[in-house]
Amino acid sequence: MSFDSPAANQAWAEDEGFSFELWSDESRALAMTYGAASSASTLYASRVTRVLDAQGVLVLEYAVTTISAHPAQVLDDCKLLFAR
Repeated sequence: MSFDSPAANQAWAEDEGFSFELWSDESRALAMTYGAASSASTLYASRVTRVLDAQGVLVLEYAVTTISAHPAQVLDDCKLLFAR
């Protein structure tokens, strides 16, 4: 999710050949809710990840420090947490 407009996100996704949808938080409402922005005038989001369960309860949160390793860390934690 980014602060870019939906049109800008779509153009970037097409340029990069992404097979997934990019979401826009142009108003910064979601970022303010989850601590990635302090106000609607924040220029850049903090690199954070919040994982919610099916009921919308926050179950994991991370300050992203190593972008390249972060997705694997979150996936591994989610596999442990949500394994059936």
